[in-house]
Amino acid sequence: MADKDQNNEQSAADQQAPAQPMFAIEKLYMRDMSLEVPSGAEVFLQQQAPEVGVQFKTAFTQLGADAFEGILQVTVTAKAENKVYFLIEVQQAGIFRVAGIPEEALRGFLGSAIPNVLFPYAREAVSDASTRAGFPPVLLQPVNFDAMAQAADAQAANEVEAPATVQ
Repeated sequence: MADKDQNNEQSAADQQAPAQPMFAIEKLYMRDMSLEVPSGAEVFLQQQAPEVGVQFKTAFTQLGADAFEGILQVTVTAKAENKVYFLIEVQQAGIFRVAGIPEEALRGFLGSAIPNVLFPYAREAVSDASTRAGFPPVLLQPVNFDAMAQAADAQAANEVEAPATVQ
């Protein structure tokens, strides 16, 4: 009988204890990828090296109680004198299980953790695409997604605090 009481006490304690944070990768995949060389062979005859610009965008969709799809979009544009040498767009995605994260911290957590997981795969895809297009590999430098997520949270908080004025 004492064992039964201990089991009841333990299960009551388990119910009251907060859930341990959990983050797991279910699936990683390439959602979309495009490569364009709009000027064709003409760009290979140019003497001027192009300037390369990189943009990042993240998106998250809740699929279930603890399942999320995360997408890291990387857009790389190389151009010189208003002529686009190449354009690469990669959407690296994954399905993630997330539990035990407080609701108020979830957005920031997703904005940091998911892109950090997806970035190495997107980096490889961009490098491979640029070499397949006949250009030197584009080597993306490390990105501080933690700072980007914090900045996005701060911007969202400022938009909530500052009411829109209508004139």
